Amino acid sequence: MTLFSAALLLFLVMDPVGNIPVFLSTLKNVEKKRRKFIILRELIIALLVLIGFLFGGRYVLQALQISDPSLTIAGGIILFLIALRMIFPGFRGGGEEEMDGEPLIVPLAIPLVAGPSAMATVMLMMSQDPSRWQDWLIALTVAWFVSGVILLLANALSRFLGKRGLVAIERLMGMILITISVQMMLGGIKAFLDG
Repeated sequence: MTLFSAALLLFLVMDPVGNIPVFLSTLKNVEKKRRKFIILRELIIALLVLIGFLFGGRYVLQALQISDPSLTIAGGIILFLIALRMIFPGFRGGGEEEMDGEPLIVPLAIPLVAGPSAMATVMLMMSQDPSRWQDWLIALTVAWFVSGVILLLANALSRFLGKRGLVAIERLMGMILITISVQMMLGGIKAFLDG
């Protein structure tokens, strides 16, 4: 996996375009001047969580005796399910419930930005090639930064693209993610059969 493909995969998994409506609905009762601060705070929390999983996740996997092929197949399945939700939004779970006051950590940082699929992806990248930790950290930072810019511009993008435009972009990202998830599953199965 190249640095670019790792960053693209993480960007697709973070799904910032798909998260725009949820972010806007979660923050609708918060003062407008506080919204950017809250989004930035939640993005930083999400980045710290993902960095924690990047560097600490493989030790958890070793302690649980989970093999690389198992993680690759499981990661592919999780990405496949996330991609299905992106393509068929009717499968989305809750996550848009009303909140009192400012959100903290849940649901914006976790699970919207640093969700199970993003955590599994960073652990998978590190477990496949720990010597490239600098590449994985750069890929994570780039994907996080681009996602953050999109989420900070959520109001403007929502007005510019409209609901249909957001849905079209999210479905396109979902199609790309399905292809990546199937490739991951096939790679995991091949590694299991070869091993």
